[in-house]
Order: sequence, then structure tokens, then C-alpha cells
Amino acid sequence: MSTTTAEVDEETVSRSSDTSDERFLRGAASPLLRRLLSRPELGSLAGAVAVFCCFALAADSFLRASSLGTVLYASSTIGIMAVPVALLMIGGEFDLSAGVLVTSSALMSSMVSYQMTANVWVGVGVSLLLTLALGAFNGVVLARTRLPSFIVTLGTFLMLTGLNLGLTKLISGTVSTKTIADMEGFAGARALFASSFTVGGMQIKVTVVWWLALVALGSWILLRTRAGNWIFAVGGNEHAARAVGVPVTATRTALYMGVALGAWICGQHLLFSYDVVQSGEGVGNELIYIVAAVIGGCLITGGYGSAAGSAVGALLFGMTSKGIVFAEWNPDWFTFFLGAMLLLATLLNTWVRRRAEATA
Repeated sequence: MSTTTAEVDEETVSRSSDTSDERFLRGAASPLLRRLLSRPELGSLAGAVAVFCCFALAADSFLRASSLGTVLYASSTIGIMAVPVALLMIGGEFDLSAGVLVTSSALMSSMVSYQMTANVWVGVGVSLLLTLALGAFNGVVLARTRLPSFIVTLGTFLMLTGLNLGLTKLISGTVSTKTIADMEGFAGARALFASSFTVGGMQIKVTVVWWLALVALGSWILLRTRAGNWIFAVGGNEHAARAVGVPVTATRTALYMGVALGAWICGQHLLFSYDVVQSGEGVGNELIYIVAAVIGGCLITGGYGSAAGSAVGALLFGMTSKGIVFAEWNPDWFTFFLGAMLLLATLLNTWVRRRAEATA
């Protein structure tokens, strides 16, 4: 029997991968409770409602249209990266270079455009190709060396951190790039990556549109395509996935390239928002992306999670970071609240997952 058909792929991989996969727990005849418990984002959604109510009561300004627009913007800049990071974690890996890769993408666009005195779209295109190549590099090295993703991506993180600083100082003479605001194509690129529009008195940044589009795309891939089967299978049981013909190496490489695509979008937003880039930015943001994915229901061990959950995790981060400011609380406590949310969300997600397995 061939293992290359969609029917065999779905049937066999479903038996070999984690039985808590959200798609195999739910069914048309399942009770409502079972269907709710099968959703990885259930715990984070409950937490998001609680956090929203907390800040709505603690800060009068939190519910203003301008404040909600600020919360959505803060959430979107995290959420754009949280979606591909979540898919990568479902596939059983993670990426410590994601934060600096955003800055690398912005630096490549800026320096290529400025040094070549070309249209900024040339820099944007070159940056896309090089950023995707860096993502593929992580996947290929991981496959060829069999090293843990922690080691591979930590090495990439350190190399990119050094390259960002070293090349920027070598080419520009300072730690930041030259302005490209007066170059041809800048206005169009800013409209695509850094513009805003008003809806019902609320100013919405275009990053929110990018964020929602990636959530929709990620959800479609996970729940409606064969590639989604492969991602869950690789993260749930790599050896069983290989046994039934799942292209493990290609799947993981594609996931790393997905993270690179998110980094490119965020990098272009960074560049065209301020028209210059500081070479030291982005360090530490990779942990925020991972936290958002974990809060949204992804397991560190892989094989479980959702794109929608990562969006809820990013929204929780945005509400907390801005809600503390609106409530006029001491911002020094922000990381404490973030850590507490991470622990509570992980415990709640574990409980929900066990309940889902018990009712399956």
C-alpha cells in the first residue's frame, strides 16, 4: 500500500502521532464539552478574558478606542512572529535566533537599498531571499548534524548578533543604518508594512492585518492540509512519521523558513516605521515569541497546539504590557506578571489537555 496518498497519510500518521492532536479529538458527533476541551487555546482564551476584565476595571482609559488600538498594535508585533514560532513548536523544534533575525532582515533591506542607491523595493526583495535562506540554513544544519535545535539556533543567534553589529559599523560607520526615507519606493513600502487606518474611531496599524492573515493561513495549514498532518506527526513522534513516509527534514526546514518569513515582515515594519535601524535591536525577543506560543497552548515537547492559540497568547502579552501602563502600575513588575502568566497558562493547558484525553 502506498504511503504517498492523502488517505493513507492521514490515517497512518494519526495513529502514530500524539492522540491529543486537536483534529483527531474532535468530531461531528462529539459532545460540546469534548470539542471545547480539545481546543489547545481554551485555557489561554479564558486567561485573556480574565486579564481584559481586570484591566477594564483597574484602568478607566483601557476601554478607550485609542487604548485598544495600542493594545492591538503591541499584540500584532508579537503575534506576527508567534504564529510561525507556534507551528515550529508543534513540529517539535524552536528557534532562538528569531528575535535577531527580525533586525537582520531590516538591516539587509536598508543597507542594500542605501549602498546600491536603488529603489527600496530592491532591498526588500533581496532581504526576503536572504532571510528565507537563513531560515533554510537552520533547518538544513539541524537535519545534517542531528544537533538539538537549541544548539543550532543558539549558534545562529550569536552569529547574527555579531554580524548585525559588525557589518553595520563596517558599512555605515555607526551602529545604525542611514536613513532611506528620501529614496524611491519608500512611500509605497511604508504603506504596505507600516501604515495605519481608522475603524470606528480606532486607529489600526497594518501589522494587525498581517497578523490576522498569518493566523488564518497558519490555521488553514494545520487543520486543512496534508502539511498540517506532517507538522503534528513530526512533533508527536518523529520516528513513526518517518516510517509512514512523512518528509521530516523538508517539513522542519519549511517551518524554519516560515519563522524567517515572519521575521522578514516584522523587519520591514521596523525599518519603514522609523526609516533607520539600530543593529542591537531584537535580542531577547525570541523568548517573548516562545512565551506567547506556550501561553497559547503549544507544548515544548511538540505535537500539540494551534495558530489561533498563539494569537491569544500574543493578545495576552499586549494587554498586559499596555494595561500596566494604563492602570499606572509600576512597570518594573511587568516581567513578574509575564512569568506568572506563563506558569499559570502552562498548568491550565496541561489540565485541559489531560481532560481532553480522558473524555476522548
